[in-house]
This record gives sequence, structure tokens and C-alpha cells, in this order.
Amino acid sequence: MENILNIRKVSKIYKNAGRDLTVLDQINFSIEAGSTVAITGPSGSGKTTLLGLCAGLDRASSGTVELNGIALEKLNEDERAAVRNQYVGFIFQNFQLLPTLTALENVMVPMELRGAKNIKVQAMELLEKVGLADRSHHYPIQLSGGEQQRVSLARAFSNKPAILFADEPTGNLDAETSEKVIKLLFDLNKDFGTTLVIVTHDLELAARTSRTIKIKGGVIISDENSTYA
Repeated sequence: MENILNIRKVSKIYKNAGRDLTVLDQINFSIEAGSTVAITGPSGSGKTTLLGLCAGLDRASSGTVELNGIALEKLNEDERAAVRNQYVGFIFQNFQLLPTLTALENVMVPMELRGAKNIKVQAMELLEKVGLADRSHHYPIQLSGGEQQRVSLARAFSNKPAILFADEPTGNLDAETSEKVIKLLFDLNKDFGTTLVIVTHDLELAARTSRTIKIKGGVIISDENSTYA
């Protein structure tokens, strides 16, 4: 399989009160297309920062990030946004649904940005897959946390992403709801043949992926294939 993501000597340094704060230090790894990978580590280890760099949400201080053959450090903000819209899906801990749009409209947004056709039908099909067809006209405030995360799952897959980044996708959910959302995430991922990268401190969730990369203090301390895969 080809690599969909190549990270080479990536560092992220912030200026803080005149001093340099190194959040990530010379990170190296590649991810094969179609694989499932967890990035774990304690709070403040650089996991979410790394996710942002991989997805082109932020720019590395040094090193190269290559997503689907495209070197992100060579692109400006608009060009990176275009790459994200074409190849990347996101799921966040706090759902990040647009409050003034219904569940259906939230799922349709990435499709509209891509100029896709027949988007209402496709969006309804996705809501059906996540078991929310009957809640399509409800606004986020009218939905439970688990329902909101299922809407964000449908939205994440709506542009058929080549790679999906999930940042603590079950962080705000109870155990029973988490289990349902995780099952849906892996089922949809399998259906669409998407590459899945999950940032999580939940070791049970990490064990469901085929590989776990552990970060501590901004460096990779282990990179292992899962025994559960």
C-alpha cells in the first residue's frame, strides 16, 4: 500500500514570553492508505498539535508534512484549506456542529463546499447510516451529545475523505454512548475505505486500531502494531 501521510523531521516551536517552547521535536512516521492508527500520550504531550500539522490546520516550524502526495509546507492558507476540503475529514471532541443549521444541513456543508450534486439525498443516506434519519430537521441543541457526535460522523464522511482525523472522539460521551459511536466510526471507515487517525487517551479505543504511536514530551516513545488487529 502507498503512504497517504509522510511526516519527516517535523518540529513545532512556539514563542512564549521571549522563550522557545518546543511542543514537537523531530517527529518521523508514515501512515499507509487504508490503515487505522491511534496517537496516544498524556495531556500536553503534543498529540493534538501533531494532528493539526498532519491535517494542514497549522504549519510546522520545520520538517515536511506530505498528505496524499502534497507537501503542505509549500502551500498558503487557502491552498491548504482546499487540500483539507478535498481529502480530509474531521471529528472533534466537542462536535463542532453549526448551531444555526439542522443535522441535515450540517452534513450537507462539506458537500456544498465541494460543489457536489444531489447533496440532500446523499446527506440523508449518511444520517440513515448513523441512525438519525428521523432527527434530520433537529438543531444541535435539540440533540443529545451522542446524537451530535453521530451527526459529526455523518458530516466527516460526507466528502468521502481519503483520511479522517478524530481528536478524542469519545471524550465528552458516557461509556455506553462511546461504544456506539466507536462502532459506527469503524464501520463507516471500513465501508468508505478511509484512512483513520485517532488522537485519544483511551487505551481500549487505541487497541482497536492496527497501530499505536505513543508521544511523550513532544517525541515518539513507541510505535507498535496492535496485537488486537
